[in-house]
Parts: sequence; structure tokens; C-alpha cells
Amino acid sequence: MARLLLIVCVLCAVIGLAACGDDADAGGTGTAGPAAAFPVTIEHAFGSTTITQAPERVAAWGWGSADAAIALGVVPVAIPFQSYGGDEDGVLPWIAEALEDRGAATPVVLPDSSEEPPYEEIAAAEPDLILAVYSGITREQYELLSKIAPTVAYPGEAWATPWKDTIRIVGTALGRDAEASALLEDIDARLAGKAAEHPELEGKSVAMVWDSAGTFYVYRTADPRVEATLALGLTSAPAVDELASGEETFYYTLSYEQLDRLESDILVSFADTPALSREFLTSSHGRAMSQVKEGRVAEVVGSSFIASVSPPTALSLTWGLDDYVEILAGAAGTTPAP
Repeated sequence: MARLLLIVCVLCAVIGLAACGDDADAGGTGTAGPAAAFPVTIEHAFGSTTITQAPERVAAWGWGSADAAIALGVVPVAIPFQSYGGDEDGVLPWIAEALEDRGAATPVVLPDSSEEPPYEEIAAAEPDLILAVYSGITREQYELLSKIAPTVAYPGEAWATPWKDTIRIVGTALGRDAEASALLEDIDARLAGKAAEHPELEGKSVAMVWDSAGTFYVYRTADPRVEATLALGLTSAPAVDELASGEETFYYTLSYEQLDRLESDILVSFADTPALSREFLTSSHGRAMSQVKEGRVAEVVGSSFIASVSPPTALSLTWGLDDYVEILAGAAGTTPAP
């Protein structure tokens, strides 16, 4: 409790100083929905948050909330530093491109912080709404953030909000429900269009894996990257569920000795670098897999490419979609139509 009070006192001082600053450098573009859309109340893991009027200065924390806001026409005043997949400034490529397309300046990039949100920097951005819809904030952290501005947390478990729900929740918080629905319809249409362009993918079974530092991960259908892939007409290989331990919802680990049992038409393999991808494909355990021996592997290589589907966001899913589908089509053993 003493720590909580100390942080609150510091935040109050920061907020007071920020309020005296010049709003001309505040950043952020676009406005939330019409005044008639408010107030709105959003239920989440720590209770509920009521947003009484259209927010004008939105801060984002965690993953995907900034993307959803930007896709819906609202550029946040502050976004989180993304060490995985981001550039040296912590900005993800699809966010950088979206901002450039909109002629918007890059928001304040909050300091890299894996333990807890950087409260002082968030307060200094003077937000009137904080979006942490897909994040890992604790109840104490939520309470501290709520001292700064109304905060919307995740609806269920930490780091487990489905990517479509992130878009819907952000849309509600911004008074842009209709726009959020239209955005989801557009993404679904893009996925359906790609599936139609590549009928060779229809019905093919897929297993999605990552061989990392001696541990072999297999992703299940509840994982967002698998969900988005199946939307292209593929099916989850029966072996994915048959070999599961039953303890993990989104993924499980598999011993190298069992890899030959993970049968599928296509194997999607993640790796941070080309060298790491080659290391897996040329290893004895990799070569034990029929997909590797027969060249039915879709290699997803590079932190940005992996991040774009892990999990996908309002901006990232379509950012890498063309390349991803081409890789899948190549693994299916059919040359894609031009």
C-alpha cells in the first residue's frame, strides 16, 4: 500500500506539471466517435470502465490496441515500445506505414518496460483514455493507470484477448462501433479473397511450429496465428490435437523424438533468422519430419513477419498477408496464379 501511495503521489505531480505544458506539442490526430455515442461502459477483468465523453487523447499499452485505434482513425498520443518486431525506436513497421499513409507524426513511444507500465511517461502524455485491451497489467497496475485516466483492461485473462475482440472493444471505447464492424468485415473479405485466389490451399492440413533454443512448440487452434491461417481455407492437422498434452490452450511442447508423428500437408515453421530456420530444417529431428523431407514447409522468418501474426492486429494481419499466402501456396506444392 505504501508503494501504491508513493506512485500515486508521483503521478499527481507529473499530471499537474503536464497540465501546465503547451498542448501544441501534444500529438495525436483524429477524433473519437460522435458525442451521442457516449457515455459507454466496458466490462473487463477488473470491473468496468465508463467513458463519459469522446476521448481526444488516447494512450495505448500492451499489444494491438494502438493498431486498432489507428485503423479506426484515431492516432494515440502514446504507444508502447515494441522490442520484438519493432525498429530501433520500438515502432512496428505496419504502424509506421499506417502513420505515414495518414500523414501523422509518430506518437510518443513509451519506454520499454516488461515489468509494469511507465506511469510517469503515460501521465506526461495527458491521456483521457488508456487502452490496455490485450496486455498483462495486474489489478494494482490497473488501479494506478486509472488514477491517470479511465483505463480499459482485457475482458478475461491477461494476454489472451482474441484479436477481433480487441478491435471491437477499442471501437466501443472510441465510439466507433460501426467502423470497427466495417474494419472486421474488410479484413474477413481480404482473407476470403486470398483464399479464393489460392484454391490449392483449400482443405490442406497445417501444423504450425517453432523450434527455439532446444524446445519445440506446437500451436493449437485457439492460438490467434492458427485461427488467421485457417481462415485461408486450411484445416488444422488432426495430429496437432492428438499429440497435445491437454495442459495448454494455445500451444504445447513436443519432444524431438515425437516429431515424426506430427503429420500434416503443410508445416508452418517460425524462426527469427534465416540461419535459425536452416538450423531446424537441417537438424536430425527436423529431417525426421515428412514435411521437411518432402519440401512442404512454409518458412515464416524474421521478427517483424512473425510478430505480424503473433497475434495479428487490425493493421498487421493485412500488412504481411500477401507474402504469407505466397509462402503457404509454395509449401502446398502448387505455383500460385500470377
